[in-house]
Amino acid sequence: MIFKKLYALWHDECYHGWGRSKRFFEGWYYKLVSEDQGQAIAIIPGIAMDENGSKQAFIQVLDGKKDKAWYHRFDANDFRPSPKKHSLFIGNNFFSSSKMTLELPNIQGEVNFDNLTPWSSSLLSPGIMGPFSFVPFMECYHGILSMNHCITGEVVFNDESISFSQGKGYMEKDWGHSFPEAYIWMQSNHFSQHGTSVKASIAMIPWLTSSFIGHIGGLLFEGKLYEFTTYNGSRIKKCNVFEDKVEVIIENGKFRLSLWVKRNNVTELAAPIAGFMDARIEESMKAEITVELFDKKTNTLLLSDIGFSGGIEVAGKYQKLIK
Repeated sequence: MIFKKLYALWHDECYHGWGRSKRFFEGWYYKLVSEDQGQAIAIIPGIAMDENGSKQAFIQVLDGKKDKAWYHRFDANDFRPSPKKHSLFIGNNFFSSSKMTLELPNIQGEVNFDNLTPWSSSLLSPGIMGPFSFVPFMECYHGILSMNHCITGEVVFNDESISFSQGKGYMEKDWGHSFPEAYIWMQSNHFSQHGTSVKASIAMIPWLTSSFIGHIGGLLFEGKLYEFTTYNGSRIKKCNVFEDKVEVIIENGKFRLSLWVKRNNVTELAAPIAGFMDARIEESMKAEITVELFDKKTNTLLLSDIGFSGGIEVAGKYQKLIK
């Protein structure tokens, strides 16, 4: 059991809940967008355990174009992870870093993933959480499994055949006991410049008897990942939330990342609170994210582009994040 936990500490994609029986959740987020961006689907498999030890496995399906979502509940015994790799069965459904097979009432098929681009990792900074990965009392842990990758395969979704060949994907996950009381999350990898992808989140993080605002920002551009995080010296210079848009500016000593998000229709999803999926959040997969990367040393604008089929969530007491 200890080996499984230690192995997962340096492998975000793997299951982290070994030995847990209550007040815990873990979920993977797969984003699938077709080549023409006519179809956008999010698949979220996971496990949830409440404070009393009641458990359930689940697979959520979000139709990002029609703004509809489905929550498929499974017995906890149907949740079957592997200890040394990301290989997960929920009933007859299979999930890994390279493949997904779905046999749900409203969606069936198989898709494959190639050329994944995970977040950087090192011995003292495993994954996107960095040194916070070693803190045992965090409310929620986060992992980026792939900022951008290629998809092949097809599914039948609500009796419609959808091809994802030459499509693009994104993959992340969360685990812990609850989502933050306030957070903003955004992501897109559909820019005019091939291979560009952005992800950013700002959240209220409980810390001992207090709390702080933490942030994670990443821009994959021309094969390089520009990282803006709480622990690497980056700072939030601006954070504004309006009914139809979100504005975020994060910078470090070398670069400034500016994000302007045009919000659109949202869909309600189940989210964890005290381990169980009793909370509700709203997500859109039709946001437009304007991104600018500025080199402060050379006074040069390196990138100015718009990302489409973007994901955006503004949840909880987000007013606490405004700056």
